[in-house]
Amino acid sequence: MPAASSSSWKFDVFLSFCGVDTRKNFIDHLYTALKQKGIITFRDDEKLERGKYISQELLKAIERSKYAIIVLSENYASSRWCLIELAKIVECMKETKLTVLPVFYHVDPSHVRNQTGALLEAFAKHQKDPKVSLEDVQEWKAALKEVGNISGWHVSDSHESLDIQQILKKIFSELNCKFSNIVSKDLVGIDSCVKEVLDLYLDEGLGGVRFVGVCGMGGMGKTTLAQEIFKRISNNFEASSFIDNVREETRNQGLVSLQKQLLSKILMESEIKIWNFSEGINVIGNRLRNIKVLIVLDDVDGEEQLEALAGNHDWFGPGSRIIVTSRDSHVLRRRGMNFIYTVNGLNDNDALELFSWSAFKKLHPEEDYVDLSKDFVNYANGLPLALKVLGSLLFDKEIDEWKSARAKLKAEPDRKILDILKISYDGLMNTQRDLFLDIACFFKGKNKDCIRDIIKSFGYYPEYNIGVLIDKSLITINEEGTILMHDLLQEMGQEIVRQESPKEPGGRSRLWLYKDVLYVLKNNTVS
Repeated sequence: MPAASSSSWKFDVFLSFCGVDTRKNFIDHLYTALKQKGIITFRDDEKLERGKYISQELLKAIERSKYAIIVLSENYASSRWCLIELAKIVECMKETKLTVLPVFYHVDPSHVRNQTGALLEAFAKHQKDPKVSLEDVQEWKAALKEVGNISGWHVSDSHESLDIQQILKKIFSELNCKFSNIVSKDLVGIDSCVKEVLDLYLDEGLGGVRFVGVCGMGGMGKTTLAQEIFKRISNNFEASSFIDNVREETRNQGLVSLQKQLLSKILMESEIKIWNFSEGINVIGNRLRNIKVLIVLDDVDGEEQLEALAGNHDWFGPGSRIIVTSRDSHVLRRRGMNFIYTVNGLNDNDALELFSWSAFKKLHPEEDYVDLSKDFVNYANGLPLALKVLGSLLFDKEIDEWKSARAKLKAEPDRKILDILKISYDGLMNTQRDLFLDIACFFKGKNKDCIRDIIKSFGYYPEYNIGVLIDKSLITINEEGTILMHDLLQEMGQEIVRQESPKEPGGRSRLWLYKDVLYVLKNNTVS
């Protein structure tokens, strides 16, 4: 069997267990906890065990899993099904680097290693079974002995929930660590900031509940910093929730919707019944006050948002940490942050590295482009978003094109951030520009599949042109298919439309604000 690569994994965890012993207790609780953490887990259907022969689907699931949790219980070795699974898991452990995590459920680990007690009786029965070959029994015994020598968890009279939390912590932290290594080149200059925030403001030794503000101008990396912190420490809490785009979601959906989202993520309940702002405050304060939580509220721009989602320290259990990112330090100070961390621009070395990853897809610029690269880095003045956008714009371009782009920047030295971003817009074809403006005004936050027919009807060729906008770092699309655009890029697009007719909304190509639409309709000023 060929070795599996990380890209071929379909499941994070495969559960191997004896249904009679553990399906309706330990396994049910463990599976639910794994699912709540977003860990993709294979658990066979109860109906499958009615048959005598193990399915190929199940064996394939073992091959395509990163971890195998083997719950060794009293009747595990009595099941041919379980032993066939076990042999396959040990085979994959050697050939595909499957990580095996044994749980000794009300059995002595030494009995498993030495195959005494109930295990001895189980194998004696298998040897008498005419349908079982001696070779199979020897293979099963060897596999069981090998697994018995692996360090795991001994669940006896202890609280099962504590053992499940330990299992979750190990898997969750290792999966996060592997993911961090994959995306590290996009986090230039972030590691030191993460360490500083964790050491100074979020250390568990500080005790109590801590509110930490992360402040800085748009595009400086506040969200990236918060995401990395969340990823690294969320498994240390009983529950966690990252609420992004608070400012925008408040305007689009309202605060009650955000209160429901927060509670749904923390409590793992799909139906949260809240009918108004005040009721939401009471429910959050009452339901979360005994839970150690990690909550990130990203892009907050008003006190009412914090009042609705994280009004006071006593809303949350001891050890909780609440992180709030905002462009407005006044909002953070007013709401009683314990600490406020200001995100500054990248230093010259980190800025050049980040720019190089975007422009050359490697750590350092090519030799002939070093001086030109430094010019662009100086112009961006440490702003990560500008570095990424400019680098993407210049990717795979000739030196003359670089010089022309540099000259264009120098011709408008007084331009601010939005003008830097407009360089990418200027490089688009007309249909791509129109698509970008429509996304900025109407479709940011929408699912690309839901709006595909609309934008196709405008002649935008979405299958191609959305890819162009992604390539130019003007939009991104997350795993759920949602179209995302940085606030500064959205402001740039909307400002372009406003400048079509600065004083008269009826002269613009697009209207997205209620007051402008109302004004045009009332005064019949549409062009």
